[in-house]
Amino acid sequence: MTVAGIDHVRLVYDYLDGGDLDGCGSLLHDAVVLELPGLQAARGRTGALRALALHAPPGTRHLVDRVAAQDRTVIVTGRRVTGEAAVPEQRFVDVFTIADDGLLRTCVRYFHALS
Repeated sequence: MTVAGIDHVRLVYDYLDGGDLDGCGSLLHDAVVLELPGLQAARGRTGALRALALHAPPGTRHLVDRVAAQDRTVIVTGRRVTGEAAVPEQRFVDVFTIADDGLLRTCVRYFHALS
């Protein structure tokens, strides 16, 4: 389960960076819960995709530095670049849990601006 979870997590970033929300949605559990800084928790696939679209506008890139996994938890550290002058490059930590079917069940993101 952990290997499939890592693959799905990596694909989420690829799909988001490519603007493929349908592809991203195919990796989310029906009852996914997504917690992103500055937004209310999004519940369900549709709500999560709406939140992701707000949080990762076109042109956003996720540069993954590390991936660690154990059991059904995958932790990713990296940098998010939006290309907007008002939003500098940001360091992030995403904590995912993987459902029994290998889909992403939860994600909580933490980030801060780089100095």
